[in-house]
Amino acid sequence: MTAVCLMSTYQPLALSFTRGLGTRLWDQQGREYLDAVAGVAVTNVGHSHPRLVAAISEQASLLLHTSNLYSIDWQQRLAERLAQLSGLDRAFFNNSGAEANETALKLARLHGWKKGIEQPLVVVMENAFHGRTLGTMAASDGPSVRLGFQRLPGDFIKVGFGDMTALEAITAQFGTRIAAVLLEPIQGESGVLVAPPGYLKALRDYCTRHGWLMMLDEIQTGIGRTGTWFAFQHEGIVPDVMTLAKGLGNGVPIGACLARGAVAELFTPGSHGSTFGGNPLACRVGCTVLEIIQQQGLLQNAARQGEHLLARLRMELDEHPQVRAIRGKGLMIGIELANPYRDLAQRAVQEHGLLINVTRGKIIRLLPPLTLDAKEVEMIVRAITRLLD
Repeated sequence: MTAVCLMSTYQPLALSFTRGLGTRLWDQQGREYLDAVAGVAVTNVGHSHPRLVAAISEQASLLLHTSNLYSIDWQQRLAERLAQLSGLDRAFFNNSGAEANETALKLARLHGWKKGIEQPLVVVMENAFHGRTLGTMAASDGPSVRLGFQRLPGDFIKVGFGDMTALEAITAQFGTRIAAVLLEPIQGESGVLVAPPGYLKALRDYCTRHGWLMMLDEIQTGIGRTGTWFAFQHEGIVPDVMTLAKGLGNGVPIGACLARGAVAELFTPGSHGSTFGGNPLACRVGCTVLEIIQQQGLLQNAARQGEHLLARLRMELDEHPQVRAIRGKGLMIGIELANPYRDLAQRAVQEHGLLINVTRGKIIRLLPPLTLDAKEVEMIVRAITRLLD
């Protein structure tokens, strides 16, 4: 089978899987692999979880889709549960992370409009990644993402991630036009760059003082990835707006934008919408994922195994001449190399049966399911150590 009828947007490895279970995948020849990517932080409760399979099967036999012209019970249940877990008030459901971020950007525009700002600005971060739509590309950083897509929306101003001094400087210049700040608590695509301790708390206070929305993109960090439901909970704050996707559906497409207070009241009938967003299947899956994480203690497991994995990697690789940094939180870990290594992901697959994600040729990202155990931690450490030898 060839890919001649697919647009050339990806460069996949010559590898195709036929089934998965937990942290493992099997290819067409029956070879087993340890999955340390989880579909890029998606299959948080693992592949083919029996409770999830049962929920999908039952819901498919009952009702896949109606539309938002009618009330959807599972949508209301999921919104209520996410509000309870996050401290925010209301949710809007769509189908992806980019759509969730577009929803947040529309809320920022409405917030600015309510304040009488004719051309509101949103502060975003250097090295950020928020999606592939024109709006979310404009909010992202990096020439490779934006190449060929000129004249992007210009309603953004970039500052250094973690740099409050830079934020104060642009406030002096653009403060009357700023409506919101959008950022990832941990910048995943740029190499698992963790916000400095205290930065999110300082930013929360700063936004409150200036009447700006604090909007957190938790598409990759949310749903238990860092050892708490949401990464912002490590600093004891609550944002005004939060976006989710990836792990919420464990592979079934779903995105969500949550807001609190007056911001949650900004949308009115007709000001936003989605054909598929929040349908019964996706929302029942979301509810089931949250139940599995809670009942199986996967937040605690992600925190414990993530700490163990980070410590073991540092023990083995801190003195390695090609390792510049090892960083992360929970089961979201990045290993930054001094120089690009050739075909790291391919070699990991062929030589060690390990799936890893490599960005920019020299940043290994580890994003395994939250069900990872101590034996599998050791398997990952051994494989990465041998890859770099």
